[in-house]
Amino acid sequence: MTATLTWKLLRDLKTSEFTEAGDKWHEVSGRSDSDRVRVDRAMSAKLRETQESDSAEAALGRLQRLSRNFQYLHTECALVRTALNGLASDLAEPQNQLKQALADAAALNFTVHEDGSVSYPATEVEDLTGAKKQAPGSKVQGSSRLALEPPGLGSQGQSPLYPGYTGFKPLNPNAAKAQDVADRIARALRSAHEIDARYAKTLGGLKAEKGLDVTEATLRDVFQDTSDVRSTAGTYLAQGIPEDKSPAERKQWWDGLSDEQRREYLEIAPDLIGGLDGIPAVSRDEANRNYLPVLIDDLARHGGDDAQTKLNALRMIQDKLNEPSRPPMFLLGIGDEGNGRAIVSYGNPDTSKNVSAYVPGLSTKLNDEFVKDTMKRAQDTAKGAQRVDPSSASIVWLGYDAPQNVDVMSKGDAQRGAPAYNQFMAGISATNENQDPHITAIGHSYGSLTVGTAAKQSGGIPGVDDVILLGSPGVDAQKATELGVGKDHVFVGAADNDPVTHLPTKDESALGWMLGGPAGVVVGRDLFDIDNDDMYFGKDPASKAFGAQRFLVDDGPRMIVDGGGFDAHSQYFTPEKDRVSADNIATIVAGHPENIVREKHR
Repeated sequence: MTATLTWKLLRDLKTSEFTEAGDKWHEVSGRSDSDRVRVDRAMSAKLRETQESDSAEAALGRLQRLSRNFQYLHTECALVRTALNGLASDLAEPQNQLKQALADAAALNFTVHEDGSVSYPATEVEDLTGAKKQAPGSKVQGSSRLALEPPGLGSQGQSPLYPGYTGFKPLNPNAAKAQDVADRIARALRSAHEIDARYAKTLGGLKAEKGLDVTEATLRDVFQDTSDVRSTAGTYLAQGIPEDKSPAERKQWWDGLSDEQRREYLEIAPDLIGGLDGIPAVSRDEANRNYLPVLIDDLARHGGDDAQTKLNALRMIQDKLNEPSRPPMFLLGIGDEGNGRAIVSYGNPDTSKNVSAYVPGLSTKLNDEFVKDTMKRAQDTAKGAQRVDPSSASIVWLGYDAPQNVDVMSKGDAQRGAPAYNQFMAGISATNENQDPHITAIGHSYGSLTVGTAAKQSGGIPGVDDVILLGSPGVDAQKATELGVGKDHVFVGAADNDPVTHLPTKDESALGWMLGGPAGVVVGRDLFDIDNDDMYFGKDPASKAFGAQRFLVDDGPRMIVDGGGFDAHSQYFTPEKDRVSADNIATIVAGHPENIVREKHR
């Protein structure tokens, strides 16, 4: 693009020349990546295997430097390619707007001048008496304002800004049409100027110093370059993503992209892909691993306790991703919105025949406890399920805001979280490669209400065969049959010393809390001989009236007498504390519920 952008230059611009240039940069990027792989695998690896000497170590150092150079070249050339494609895409809209304005001008017999002004011809009009008069033609200059303001009045009632107007009534009807054309031309040129300047700045920053040596500073420069291209070409990258489509349609879109297009999203716009349900797990994992340092860097610039809490958790997740894991970790989602977002799978949910997705509950948020304890629950479930059937994976889904204490519990968080959970589960079904995968929805604590709410939505939870409710305060249902999978496929774990499974009904709330919080409800029911199956959010899932399959769990320590607090509420998944419960959960997840150890209903 030149410094002076005229409407003729914009009209005649061949945006395909930018994309063709981008293709050449892509070729260089691809060759650089191939060369890097050749250096790493064919040269460095063989040298390590066959040579042990100081000279061999020195040669390895030089090869590693060469590998980093190729990696840097691969990334930077890919960024140039994306920027050029984005430039071509973004310029297409103002170019089309200009062409449409020029076509309208030609159809109306208007003349568009070099400076973008528009002349319109004289025409015959009727005055207020009906007499025919000649309204003169004139020339108007365009404005880049988004909307026209009413014309002001000059001397003798003539508008100085809009020739051809007297007051607010046009003498020549062509005047308003010409002004519209001129304004559209001006806006198209203004938009193209802004796009050109934006991309010129970004492309100008994609430079390397002579005598390149890729250092830590250079790698930080790559990070900044990627951020700049992402910011500049964001519209281009986002416009093709089918965000308003179903997960199955998104999967079809992703599969239809070329390898080159997929790499562009994964490397330059990972935040647009990492949380998109319907994108395969391996790709989501790569996108989120690429996005994680960006999110960490962004939070590090923010102040406040909330940002620091999330930042610490994200750094802990990053550390875990860099360590060996059994089963392997897949980062399916990450974000800082609300109380924080994190979706982690242990085992590949696309290749595993058995997949569970666990929704945590009360007080869960993106903090160190989530990383140390909540994620471990999913990992323990995956390990247990793989002992029953190796083709098993388990997910922890923190894709909503759970209430942070009992005092604020309402159905609102569950009602907001349920659609997002169902969308995620539809994505799991869309990307799983098995013909008939076995899918289990698990809700713990308030998360069981979220799962129950999701199950009661139209069509139920997509693809789910079994539902497990653990430490539940109720699921806003009176019968297990309301959850859409049949009562024989709804399983409940409820420790007798878990205070959340004894939360009061709305009518009993005052009595229970007067006697000491959730635990007081149990005492109160005993003292006043209250015996019913109703809970805070509907019928007790562990009751006979609810009709689910209750399995054996350890009752855990009593809240006050044993000083256990809420321990009995938190050990369902943990084999070190409740082996029977963990084994029962794993057995259901692995598709063999007939082997669980059952417990009688309350």
